[in-house]
Amino acid sequence: MKKKTLYRTTACALALGMTATLAACGSSAGSESTAETATPETATTETAADESAYEYLADFSYSDGFDENGYLKDVTAADYVTLPDDYADITIDASLGEVTDQDISDYINSNILSSFATTNQVTDRAAAMGDTVNIDYVGSIDGVEFDGGSTNGQGTNLELGSGSYIDDFEDQIAGHTPGETFDVTVTFPEDYGSTDLAGKEAVFNTTLNYISETVTPELTDAWVQENLSETMGVADVTSLNDFVKGQISFNNQYNDVYSTLQEKVTFAEELPESAKEYFRNVLLYGLYNYAQNYGTDMTTIVSSGALGTSYDTVDAFIADMEDSINAQVQQTLLLQAVAEKQGLKCDTDTLNTEFVNQYGVKDPSTFTQVYGENHVKCQLLDSLVMQSLINNVKYE
Repeated sequence: MKKKTLYRTTACALALGMTATLAACGSSAGSESTAETATPETATTETAADESAYEYLADFSYSDGFDENGYLKDVTAADYVTLPDDYADITIDASLGEVTDQDISDYINSNILSSFATTNQVTDRAAAMGDTVNIDYVGSIDGVEFDGGSTNGQGTNLELGSGSYIDDFEDQIAGHTPGETFDVTVTFPEDYGSTDLAGKEAVFNTTLNYISETVTPELTDAWVQENLSETMGVADVTSLNDFVKGQISFNNQYNDVYSTLQEKVTFAEELPESAKEYFRNVLLYGLYNYAQNYGTDMTTIVSSGALGTSYDTVDAFIADMEDSINAQVQQTLLLQAVAEKQGLKCDTDTLNTEFVNQYGVKDPSTFTQVYGENHVKCQLLDSLVMQSLINNVKYE
């Protein structure tokens, strides 16, 4: 089984994955997304489940499962994972170790420069397909405005040609100049979600406010020094390129190296219960935290079908996730077993010196404040282990 995460994460990915899944609740293609439909229905006093057994989650920390060296707390991985003598003898496809200049440029443009991009409001030319425009509109059918058909003067952004709006809507905006007000006439599809609008012709009195143009900074030594030196520790374009090349190479090779390693080892039939309990709590905390933020309860979430399947109880959900939890435990044990074999630990000094080398961030405090220091140490230890294996792979 391939390692589930491509980038330098393990338990954090599981927690964030749960958060992303929950955040998508109520969203589906073709549905009308509103504040009311975006989250599971809030539980009433009469229907709220008794979840007092989960009150301990209020004090949960992602660092609960790990010690000061980034190891699973009170767990010796070698007791559960048998590494063969040739565990580090790994051969992968040579193409996975290749990183081109174009790869590096694309990565920097997409992941770094885009974060510093600014937006200009253009008002002196006509809009064209592919432009992002800001518009206001008021929709009406037979001269009568209908609910949900207006921006209420707040303005909304639309990429022309994206297909985000009803057929022909975006085409009729192209060619107009900012400041113009004009009518856009469209016909709602016969299968449109609202029966009051389905199949009917509507007129949207539309104002084109401006065209948004994204301006990406030019990558120069001076720009790198001004914007990245303090946070990433890179001084010029060359050092940035070297760091990005290492990141891409690591990510390209990670899954294949991990899969080869996993195929070489054997696991004990019984995994440490403390580790399994920790990863159960990671999932439960995702539910608990979401329920607290949205004024609902955990049972309402798992029974809503928002997680892909509907469950009668939280316990039923956790039981169904047991295989995934065991896989996560095995994953963490395996990388810790290699760390134990190689004498690798992630104490505080290692965290402070190696975090920037692995993640391109000099100060880990933003992450430790959210996840706790010991959890971040575990993530970094996993990266160091995998980097040691990648550094010694053979190519075919």
